[in-house]
Amino acid sequence: MFRRLSFLVLILVLNPAYSKTLMVFGDSLSAGYQMPIAKAWPSLLPADLKSKGQTVTVVNASISGDTTGNGLARLPNLLEQHQPDYVLIELGANDGLRGFPPGLVQNNLTQIIRLIRESGANPLLMQIHVLPNYGKRYTEAFSAVYPSVSQSLDIPLLPFFLEGVIIKPEWMMEDGLHPKPEAQAWISNFVAEQLINHL
Repeated sequence: MFRRLSFLVLILVLNPAYSKTLMVFGDSLSAGYQMPIAKAWPSLLPADLKSKGQTVTVVNASISGDTTGNGLARLPNLLEQHQPDYVLIELGANDGLRGFPPGLVQNNLTQIIRLIRESGANPLLMQIHVLPNYGKRYTEAFSAVYPSVSQSLDIPLLPFFLEGVIIKPEWMMEDGLHPKPEAQAWISNFVAEQLINHL
């Protein structure tokens, strides 16, 4: 019996079809703002990852309007419910839009990452940049939070996908903040390329 169980475990470990679970933990940039959820980039991500040799089940746990504080509050239930292998953290844009102190954002991200690790999952952090509404000093301090957290907690830092979208006005909604459905396939492929070496 023990040998049979060991054999089954070995098959799951070695079988490339074994599906890992990735939870995308973000805000409106990942939640499919003003579009059907099936068109949002996290819904397209499994196919892009599969084309690159990774079988991954993607859970989109993103909510429009979420801040790092909101995310921190709802994370424990999400981890218990979905039990992901990986969590991609895409949070902070709403903190920046509201002018929240960078130190608060850094503290929230740090706690989020620790909760993810305590659950047995692997955290991945996405860089977030904000519009210069509050001046250059705030913008630079905010952007610096992400590499600081990445280095201090030794987790991968993925580049911000919006930087490749915002340069194409036809891909952006009229609010200048959110990508259109037409941009979602590009975002999915971009994120897949960044993730592939970390899964």
